[in-house]
Amino acid sequence: MNDTRHAPIAIAWITGVCLLGDSMLYIVLPVYGMQQYGLDSFWQIGLLLSVNRLVRLPLGPLIGWLYARMPVRVGITAAVAAASLTTLAFGLGSGFALLLAARALWGAAWSLLRIGGYLVILDASAPGGGDNRGQLLGRYNGIMGMGSLAGMLLGGMLADVLGVRLVAAVLGAVMLLALPVAWRRLPARAAHSKAGAKQPETQPPQRTAASLRSSRFAVLTLSSGLGMGFVFFGILLAGLSPLLASRLPNGTAITLFGASLGAASLAGIAQAIRWGWSPLLSPWIGKRSDALPDRRGLYAAVLGLGAVSFALLAAPVPLPLWLLALLGVMLASTAITTLTDAMASDAAAGRSAVTFMTTYTVVIDVGAALGPLAAVGLLTALGPDGLSSACAICLALLTAAWLIFGGKRDVV
Repeated sequence: MNDTRHAPIAIAWITGVCLLGDSMLYIVLPVYGMQQYGLDSFWQIGLLLSVNRLVRLPLGPLIGWLYARMPVRVGITAAVAAASLTTLAFGLGSGFALLLAARALWGAAWSLLRIGGYLVILDASAPGGGDNRGQLLGRYNGIMGMGSLAGMLLGGMLADVLGVRLVAAVLGAVMLLALPVAWRRLPARAAHSKAGAKQPETQPPQRTAASLRSSRFAVLTLSSGLGMGFVFFGILLAGLSPLLASRLPNGTAITLFGASLGAASLAGIAQAIRWGWSPLLSPWIGKRSDALPDRRGLYAAVLGLGAVSFALLAAPVPLPLWLLALLGVMLASTAITTLTDAMASDAAAGRSAVTFMTTYTVVIDVGAALGPLAAVGLLTALGPDGLSSACAICLALLTAAWLIFGGKRDVV
């Protein structure tokens, strides 16, 4: 039953199901946190929504160490159980200390899911060439995005109708259905055993973190992961509503198809569009990159698209063009996420896959943790246009780095 051909689809659906509760909390906790859970202030809500990222930073290397010594299905099964418990805590429990512990446990569960997912895809991709690696990663990100979208939209709407506690309890129970899938459909051996098995004769079978850093391709890929987490998973998530508010007439709302929409509603719609097209667009982008002799040219192009789109957000352009530029940012986010993952899997092939993919996951988390802090600072010091300009500069520097230094994929 542990067929690696089906494992990438299985891990994608498992991860998507486990994301239901987390995505719902980002919508409902700011609204119902004090009323339903006995919280005293908004800083407690903010900490509950961010502590999962903070704990992932020290836990990432530990989880990589564990995956080097245990089958992936063991880690993923544990992650599903933990994800269910963290969501059930919001259905059955209350109090800041209990909920904080639950969110910290979710951080560990997510690290297990994310690193395990990358290793499963490395294990299942075409040996040596990685001819389908981009498509597999795109499909993985797309299916996973469906879980986030369902959690944000359905979870938020059902919480208004049925109550947030009941919805959290139901979602926590639904997650348990992924347990038998994880145990039956994921590899019963260490995922890196095949991913790193086919190596050039001149390369030693194992790599240390120091040797990975000496590879220019690996360094550029890790830098891109850091920038992606910083810009798209940090600054954009934290700063999207203020960016939209700065462009609305009098900072209030616009009328679209007869409905009055404020900044928060527009931010939600923008994120929903991004997650909604991901199941179709991510696999398509990944497949197109697999068909190319080298995906780095396409990668530099989508980085450039992101830089130009952010620059337009900072420019004094009419609102329709500004909204089109925002769609360009969302499109670039989808493409960059898929292609950066594919580049990371390329860099990990022939190395110690666990070591590299763990490092890659940790640098993304570092960027995602620093991004919201940078967003607050940039908005305070430079305003919304300054925030957009900073994102444009960051992506432009990454584009230049790949064009200048990424022409030769060296190995050590």
